[in-house]
Amino acid sequence: MTYFRYFCLTLIAGFSTLSSMNVMANSEVKIKLIQTTDVHGNFFPYNFITRSPWKGSMARVASAVDSIRATAGKENVLLLDNGDILQGQPTVYYYNFIDTVTPHIASRIYDFLEYDAATIGNHDVETGHPVYDRWIAQTSVPVLGANVLDEATGEPYLTPYYIIERQGIRIAVLGLLTPAIPAWLPRNLWSGLKFEDMEQCAEKWIKIIREKENPDLIVGLFHSGHEYTRRTGDFHENASLQIAKTIPGFDIVFMGHDHQRFNKIVGNSEGDSVVVINPANNANAISVVDVTFEKDKSGKVAKKHISANLVDIEDIAPSSRYMAEFQKDYDKVDEFVSRQIGVATGDFSSHEAFFGPSAFIDLVHKLQLDITGADISFAAPLSFDATIKEGPVRVSDMFNLYKYENLLYTMSMSGKEIKDYLEESYSIWIQNPSVDQKHLLLFSSKNPSPADLSFKYPSYNFDSAAGIRYTVDVTKPKGERVSILSMADGTPFSSDKTYKVAVNSYRGNGGGDLMTKGAGIKHADLPSRIISSTDLDLRYYMLKEIERLGTITPTTLDSWKFVPEKVAEPLIKRDRALLFSEKE
Repeated sequence: MTYFRYFCLTLIAGFSTLSSMNVMANSEVKIKLIQTTDVHGNFFPYNFITRSPWKGSMARVASAVDSIRATAGKENVLLLDNGDILQGQPTVYYYNFIDTVTPHIASRIYDFLEYDAATIGNHDVETGHPVYDRWIAQTSVPVLGANVLDEATGEPYLTPYYIIERQGIRIAVLGLLTPAIPAWLPRNLWSGLKFEDMEQCAEKWIKIIREKENPDLIVGLFHSGHEYTRRTGDFHENASLQIAKTIPGFDIVFMGHDHQRFNKIVGNSEGDSVVVINPANNANAISVVDVTFEKDKSGKVAKKHISANLVDIEDIAPSSRYMAEFQKDYDKVDEFVSRQIGVATGDFSSHEAFFGPSAFIDLVHKLQLDITGADISFAAPLSFDATIKEGPVRVSDMFNLYKYENLLYTMSMSGKEIKDYLEESYSIWIQNPSVDQKHLLLFSSKNPSPADLSFKYPSYNFDSAAGIRYTVDVTKPKGERVSILSMADGTPFSSDKTYKVAVNSYRGNGGGDLMTKGAGIKHADLPSRIISSTDLDLRYYMLKEIERLGTITPTTLDSWKFVPEKVAEPLIKRDRALLFSEKE
């Protein structure tokens, strides 16, 4: 009798323990969130611009996501994209502007990989209404943008936020875009829209989300970087980290836009922790955030444990399932970029563009002057390390020559404004003179090494000029460096005269601050300076011009140089060796 009673009690205790374990198991839910951002059309493990295999790509994202879903359970994984997917590789250019009948490849990739939500990026807007409106309409994935407003109604043009439910957990995803679009892009690309300040918009929508949706997790999917002090025109270009710190309510803030890896836990104004993460660009890495929800007896979430990692995917095998699905797209794009449009009698390299006139940039200058009939051209090396090799020139080379889908403007500028514009350009390009100066170029580090060769400012703002002859004195401070000697044909250049200037639309709308901070033209006055604009992107007209010419020869215009040469040449030699010795 005693033994039987003991057995029963032991059995009951065992059931009780199992029951408690089940309660504990049921009270804990684990969710993984995966972020891609700034993919820039890198859908295949092949670079259609350089025509060579490369790392990263959505094909590898597919492998990583399949593996994570298989391990964690598909129902426990969220997949998010943070914008700038429609511009970069010829793959998206082809479906943006060449084949506009086939459903857009970016829309199909979102659906194939079963993304849960995405946010629009500034380079998506740069493709123009017909492209991004089509992309959004053709995917089942909600494309978010709470601060992208209909100018006529003041209401959101895009879905502001999206609620995702998994395992009884409600997850709110709020999408925001850097508002600096008007400082970069022609108005026709975003006609009918306006872009609200990110902080004001986040503060407004976080209240709505908390009151209306009562979510268990709030995620910011922000196409904006972390450096809040960076201003573009009148806008805070990068407000993601600032929002995480100052606007309570967010558990996770996924960043993008600035192409910089970032993974930190920060405290907000209420003392709560916020995970802020950015895997940078080109799908070389993904953000993976693990969230464990602990529920109380009533089933409500009592605690959240969040950890985040940046996961490199550069070297994992591309998904065979993905590659099979999009093989026809690969073949179409490969055929498109392979078409020969001319012949180069020698190599064109962007390397020399940092140290003086180069055949690479002067080809851009010549094409811009020929296309517009302008007096003067401004252009910068949009790619740090680009080459058009001797031999057949193909469509792919045009993406090497000109990286972005800018329009080409002809604008009116006074001689003084042109001089001040160049003073600003060289002030972010070269170092201030000093007694112990060791470098010409303005690097991020005072002592640059092969491991850290980043410039302090983006090289796509290093504008030189053609159509005039000038020198840049490396021993003088900003404001005294540039001496314009004459027009290219030897006729006088006048500070008081008005000239027609060829410039890309990014620059013409205030991008890089050379027109505003440099030339001193108010941002609101820039549109009135535009004499004419191309209808299609500058790359298209360059392609057509090379087709017309048939042959291009690497020659320089020799319109400018750094002086005094005895001071500049040793600095140039040192920096060239530092930057390019292994590539030349």
